[in-house]
Parts: sequence; C-alpha cells; structure tokens
Amino acid sequence: MKIIAVGMNYAAHCHELHAGENMPEEPVIFMKPDSALLKDGKPFFIPDFAKQVDYETELVVRISRLGKNIAPRFAGRYYDAVTVGIDFTARDLQHRFRKEGKPWELCKGFDNSAAIGDFVAVDKFQDIQNLNFHLDIDGKTVQRGNTADMLFKVDEIIAYISRFFTLKIGDLLYTGTPVGVGPVGIGQHLEGYLEGEKLLDFYVR
Repeated sequence: MKIIAVGMNYAAHCHELHAGENMPEEPVIFMKPDSALLKDGKPFFIPDFAKQVDYETELVVRISRLGKNIAPRFAGRYYDAVTVGIDFTARDLQHRFRKEGKPWELCKGFDNSAAIGDFVAVDKFQDIQNLNFHLDIDGKTVQRGNTADMLFKVDEIIAYISRFFTLKIGDLLYTGTPVGVGPVGIGQHLEGYLEGEKLLDFYVR
C-alpha cells in the first residue's frame, strides 16, 4: 500500500501558503510511506523534531483496482470509497527545506502524519466533485472545503499519477487541502466530517 498526496490543489490555499508563486499547471505530487498511516482513532503524538505541526484536512480516495496509464474517462472505475484525512505537516521543517531547495519528504512523511477516517462507498454520493468536508477542533470548525474547488479533479489526478506509478488495490490518494490550515496542540480533539457525517475522531497528545 502506498500513500500518494497532492499539493497546491485549491487556489485559496495556494495563496495562503505560496503567495507569489504561479498556480501549478499539473498536479503537484508527493508520497508518504505506509508507516505514516494513523487510523482507528488512535492519538496523534506531536513529534519532538518539529516546533509547529499543521493540520491539512483532505478528501481521501481509496483505490480499488490495479491500474496503469488510466484514461481520465475511465478513472472513476478505479476507486470505491472516500473519507476525510489529515496530512500533518511539520511546517517549520518544510519552510527550511523549501528555502534550501531540498526535498521535503521528512516534513510530510514522518510516522503517523497521515490520519485517516472511516471510509464511505462512493456510490453513496451523487457527485464526488461536489462534496463538503470540514474539520472541527475542540468543537469549533477550523477548516472547510468543497471538492468542486479542486484545481485538478479526482479523475484527472488518477489519470496523471497512473502514468508514473502503477496503482494497486488499497492505495490511498490524499487530494489536497483547502484554505485554513493551522497548527495543532497537545490535548486538542480533532473531528473530521464529510457531508455532515463524522468519519474522523482522535486526540493530539
């Protein structure tokens, strides 16, 4: 199982963290190891190597078929479920790595940096590109998005990445975060919702 993630996939978020940079002309792809997965409501422990860890709430898509060089019109056949996830980012490390022109896997792929909620079958939704999702911290909504605002739609992303990677059953695709990212702190309670249904629920330690 591999975790594939998309950066800079919502315009407002691009302006939020990448002001002055051009909008991407194709999906910005990075990966997380399987050891990054945090599931079943287990707590997230803030690592000692980071001064600031930010939440980035995202729609996550689960791949259900083996695929390579998938045409966009057929991409919908290759996933069967979605959920809400959080791409935790060691922001201080990311700023340093970007400034130095170095790869930044360490700030994205550390252990437990990919929180994942309970999956819901895609058949439940009329249009995967019109889904509302949000994150609450201690009962207050801190981030909200709709998949209609993606720069690159789910099927486009799947077609794109399948040119480079063979997709396998169980692979996870984190599709990008909307505007509103921010830091987490010890003791906070995080709850992620998709179309009003709570799918993600855990604490920060």
